[in-house]
Amino acid sequence: MKIIHPIAGVIPPVPTILDQSGKFDRAGMKLLIDSLVSKGVHGLFFLGTAGEFSLFTAEQREEIAELCLEYTNGRLPAWIGTGSNTVSETLRLSRHAAEHGATGIVVINPYYYKLSGDALFAHYAAILEAVDVPLMLYNFPALTGQDLSPAFVSRLAAKYPNVAGIKETVDQLSHIRQMIMQVKAVSPDFSVLCGFDEYLLPTLAAGGDGAIAASANFAPQLMLGVYDSFQKGDLAGVLQFNKQLVEIPALYGIDDPFIASIKEAVRLSGVPVSTYSLASPGVWSAEHEQSLKEIFSRAGIAQG
Repeated sequence: MKIIHPIAGVIPPVPTILDQSGKFDRAGMKLLIDSLVSKGVHGLFFLGTAGEFSLFTAEQREEIAELCLEYTNGRLPAWIGTGSNTVSETLRLSRHAAEHGATGIVVINPYYYKLSGDALFAHYAAILEAVDVPLMLYNFPALTGQDLSPAFVSRLAAKYPNVAGIKETVDQLSHIRQMIMQVKAVSPDFSVLCGFDEYLLPTLAAGGDGAIAASANFAPQLMLGVYDSFQKGDLAGVLQFNKQLVEIPALYGIDDPFIASIKEAVRLSGVPVSTYSLASPGVWSAEHEQSLKEIFSRAGIAQG
């Protein structure tokens, strides 16, 4: 197994581009991939929350994964979200991703039913023992209803070396800090990446590795600015880019769920893709557009 250690930098959770009938827009997806590759991000994560994974059938997820992996074609590390409520479907999607050249898989924990610690461990163990690619955990307790605790992740990482890292979509810095300290103590190459844009700087300062956050799709220069300036020890640069970056979270409150807001932001940044969303079709309004433009202005993001 090819282990990617560490996973680091700025990785956009790429939205899935759909046409106005809700069908996969292959040309639009290619356009977005090319745009992201050209802007210098460090990897791509397909079929996560921004990619609307939960709204597709297994067959649709395989179709999307195949196109994304084939078209990325090794230009950047490419991660595929394969999490599902069942072990069987997660294994199917994970094996498919591995067979088609994914750098690794990103596996969110089952949602709806809350699992005991042992049941959750068994769920991940079944995948880790069956699929020979790096696995990144995905912690989003606000949507799954169940947290992946630092103690749980430490237990998993101590036993399975292919547990490569975690996407921490938690609105609690202390959780990220504890994840960094506890899991790296048992697995030094384990990567911790925040899922919310404004936590990139404190994640790096605490010893974490980067971010998998949505603004990397439409304003990657901000997170890349924070990340690169931090690596260089450029405090003035860090503070300037971070000042702009902290304006971004207001964007996610424009509409609920926030998927349409991300796609509209990609379009406003100058990438001419369809913004249709299965999660909230047809709700984008002139008021939403004005709110988005104001956020772009405050964050210093150029409008395309």
